[in-house]
Amino acid sequence: MPNVTYQKPIELIHARNLMGSLTTPAYLVDAEAQLVYYNDAAGQLLGRRFEESGPMPAAVWGAEFGPYDTDGKPMEIDALETTRALRDGRPAHARFCVHSVNGDSHEIESSALPIRGGDGFEGAMVFFWPVSDR
Repeated sequence: MPNVTYQKPIELIHARNLMGSLTTPAYLVDAEAQLVYYNDAAGQLLGRRFEESGPMPAAVWGAEFGPYDTDGKPMEIDALETTRALRDGRPAHARFCVHSVNGDSHEIESSALPIRGGDGFEGAMVFFWPVSDR
């Protein structure tokens, strides 16, 4: 059997490189909303580095981190900016809560930008930040 090496899409490589240098929490999903990467700033907020969790299907990362409304109730996945950006192919923004692995709740604002590459990769880059108490 021949030894085959698979090249990751260049858009995925560039997005990861960009996110890795940001101090703003960010994550990357593919077209099925599978979490394919999140940066160290996101790992600090969520309580676990990406290297410890690795890629996750949408149902898994949704169950672990959220989204939740401000009363702590799970939100519908269609309400997420990530889902809208993937479905509609345009930027989207939302405000909701996420939980860290230790159970802390964080209200965040989040913006998702769709990615479509020439080699067929589709997904979204999502940037989020805690809402400060005012």
